[in-house]
Amino acid sequence: MAIASRTVKDTRNAAPRRGEPHDLLRALPAPVPIDCVILGGGAAGLWTLDELVRSGRSAMLLEANELGRGQTVAAQGIIHGGFKYTLRGLLTSSASNIAAMPTVWRACLAGERPPELEGTRIRAHACHLWQTRSLVSAIGMIGARAGLRVTPAPLDRDSRPPELRDCPGTVARIDEQVIDPVSLLHDLSGRHRERILRIDARSGLELRCEGPGRVRTISLINPDSGDVLDLAPAAVVFAAGVGNAGLREMAGLDPQTMQRRPLHMTMVRGELPYLNGHCVDGARTRVTITSALDHRERTVWQIGGQLAEDGVSMDAPMLVERAAEELDAVLPGVDLHDAEWATYRVDRAEAATTGGLRPDDAQVVGPSGGNVLTVWPTKLALVPRLAELILAQLPEADPARRICGPIGADFPRPMVALAPWDAAEQWVRR
Repeated sequence: MAIASRTVKDTRNAAPRRGEPHDLLRALPAPVPIDCVILGGGAAGLWTLDELVRSGRSAMLLEANELGRGQTVAAQGIIHGGFKYTLRGLLTSSASNIAAMPTVWRACLAGERPPELEGTRIRAHACHLWQTRSLVSAIGMIGARAGLRVTPAPLDRDSRPPELRDCPGTVARIDEQVIDPVSLLHDLSGRHRERILRIDARSGLELRCEGPGRVRTISLINPDSGDVLDLAPAAVVFAAGVGNAGLREMAGLDPQTMQRRPLHMTMVRGELPYLNGHCVDGARTRVTITSALDHRERTVWQIGGQLAEDGVSMDAPMLVERAAEELDAVLPGVDLHDAEWATYRVDRAEAATTGGLRPDDAQVVGPSGGNVLTVWPTKLALVPRLAELILAQLPEADPARRICGPIGADFPRPMVALAPWDAAEQWVRR
């Protein structure tokens, strides 16, 4: 959610036009009391909205662009269980915090616990891990020693996928599901459409504060009609990813509480095998590959891992060449001769850490005495945990803030963002 201005066109205190009675201006509605307003319509904001509504709280979500635009639709969709954080053979805080997430997601995707995500597409029920080095591997033991709930199971040669059958190193299966983030956004937003408004963050949003991090009212201008809507929230949640910095500044808070971790991702489409997994040479994830089908039923690979981090310093043509070299090295049996290539950049927003290290967990920052929570899930898999942390810090539902009837019914509703391969404007052949 890009924030450029805190100016709102508000005519309530203006002199009445000729023939217009003063009493008409005084009769404008008072701010609407509400338990919580969420700014940012990615997976974190939408999941939190669902939790709030089910808890009996009155809540609304505001989004300035498409739902999920940025981090959520750019995510590869792997519901990590912590294995990648144990590659050095250590039980890190990151591995401990994320360990329960595959079980939670699996239950939601099966409709066995709320939110029921039976409309979210599962691209794969498991991933593969492989090494290209012909070394004796401890890949099957690391997760078990770390006490993870989802651990790798080494495969014999006949049980491997064809594209990994001749890999000289260990190949294992790990029960980490891969979901389609776009369908997740449709699933979560579809049940709360009346509570989700599209706003103009540049000239149609103002936070009126009584002090740093203490929002008294949120004023919105309907981008279609110009009408003003005032909300009086008991709590405000900033869940706008990289937009959190601008929102915090509007609320009189330090925007430097956030750090960005950029990625430059590669996409390949064509007659490719449907593969989901990681090449984990040594103590690093060399590449992470996830597969999807585009609108013409072509397989599309998203390629992350170390390659995406190294690619930040490269332009698109350079990264494509580097990616082709890496894929030739880690998947020598896969023919990419007729494939098409594209890239996209995305910034992962995180809570700032000492030395810029990756946070160990989902993060919730709330200043003492304020009513604003700034949140970052850190990874898609941690979204349920983030929602749990948020609700634990919010006030209980207040009957005086119960919403009776539709609020902002004439506001436009945001669309769900396109997947990166559908949004890409240029594909190239090598």
